[in-house]
Amino acid sequence: MTDFSKILDKAKELEAKMKESQEKIKNIRVEGISGSNSVKVSLDGEGEMQKIELSGDILKEDKSIIEDLIVAAHNNAKAQLKSKTTEEISKATGGLGIPGFKWPL
Repeated sequence: MTDFSKILDKAKELEAKMKESQEKIKNIRVEGISGSNSVKVSLDGEGEMQKIELSGDILKEDKSIIEDLIVAAHNNAKAQLKSKTTEEISKATGGLGIPGFKWPL
């Protein structure tokens, strides 16, 4: 019976750490850049775009080039966000050894 209570204790600990991580993730801010700093896209921790900056020089370019650079900057920001959120979640779950439980890969 004690093993089951240990599992429940670890699950409660994990739940608390995950809630804390979710709050930290909400506060993450990332900036994606493309075109040698011509386009900058800022995302919050939930992946919502908060800001987009276009340099004056980029506005002289063809519309399709600007569109491609915006997509590239957004993708760059999303990759950074994924990395930071994964890191934050692994901090919460990494140190928990639940007896008899293996984390899926």
